Amino acid sequence: MATTNTPNWTTPRDIVARLRKRWDRGDYLTHLADGTDWEPLDIPLRGPKAGDITRHYDAALAWARSWAPEAHQHVRIEYRRLGGRLAGVNDVPARVWIDRREDLWRLLGVTSTVHRYEALLAAAHETLPRLATWMAGHPMKVVQREADWPRLEATVRWITDYRGPAVYLRQLDVPGVDTKFIEHHRAILTTLLEHCLPDDRIDTEAGRTDFATRFRFLRKPAYLRFRLLGSKTLAGFSELTVRADEFTSPPPGITTVYVVENETTYLAFPNQPHSIVIHGGGYAVTQLSALPWLDNVRLVYWGDLDTHGLAILDRLRRAFPHTQSILMNRNVLLAHRDQWVKEDSPTHHQLGTLTPEEADLHESLVEGEFGHNVRLEQERVRYHLLEEALNDLLHDPQ
Repeated sequence: MATTNTPNWTTPRDIVARLRKRWDRGDYLTHLADGTDWEPLDIPLRGPKAGDITRHYDAALAWARSWAPEAHQHVRIEYRRLGGRLAGVNDVPARVWIDRREDLWRLLGVTSTVHRYEALLAAAHETLPRLATWMAGHPMKVVQREADWPRLEATVRWITDYRGPAVYLRQLDVPGVDTKFIEHHRAILTTLLEHCLPDDRIDTEAGRTDFATRFRFLRKPAYLRFRLLGSKTLAGFSELTVRADEFTSPPPGITTVYVVENETTYLAFPNQPHSIVIHGGGYAVTQLSALPWLDNVRLVYWGDLDTHGLAILDRLRRAFPHTQSILMNRNVLLAHRDQWVKEDSPTHHQLGTLTPEEADLHESLVEGEFGHNVRLEQERVRYHLLEEALNDLLHDPQ
């Protein structure tokens, strides 16, 4: 073992650390999986020079003893002659050899890990050769997940073999696999499926985080909640929640659609002729883009007076450029100074669809003109202002 006087002499621990780095990179298991023949591995040792034997005799002796063959049964030690007139000639360790893979596994303490990896690889060769190819190139990712690997492989095999109509992830029929397992292992499953599935089984326009869409599973449908504003009902109901993909046309006689964020505001929204109000639910307003018939009605949005409220307006207007806003202006904000709260995490994105007045307000909010992270929530706006705004709309034809 090297002492503080010999920091550059190679210790047995140094050799193991060097080999461990190569193991951690997966080099040795990849060669094993590829069927590459083992060639004896040699590593040179930095040891004492001739002069060190006299100057640091005790340290040199301790170093040589640390390489005693009986303490290193899994390596072969090659020696060189070293010495001179004063200390005589000595045989000192010069190089270590690892002659067999099995010796390397024992030296690193990974024999059982290697056997489990080989078993997993052999199983994949039998049932899913494309997966086996990936496993050979990424062995450490397999080793890191060896306890879950049989279920991961079974999941990939089920999806790869399935040829029926589109199903929900809940319908994936693999023992021990549920939607929580898939979500927990989404990243590695995505990688494996991208390697194993043909191109036409992958929706490359869907993000890699959207597992269901990317691999053509059915998604949970989007739902929209709306109220009819007035005395009319629809099949006897004044309020309904419907699937967005089935909301293909407006209720009969509807010419105006209001979108609001706060549920209480939604429930208390005043009666309006030929109108419905939709509970927008923040950025979920993007679900409205599935309703092309909104192009043919008056569309009015009212959200919180903060950077996110204006961002949601911008997003809705990108889908429907004719969207109007109400009560989202500087005057309303300043009239409710005593109702301001803090916006937790303002957004600073450029909002290209805002009107000049809206854009000016957004810039003032972002720059902190009114204070730090000012926010006026929709439910804090005095109710009579809503009634006035709606009355103005009735007398302001598009």
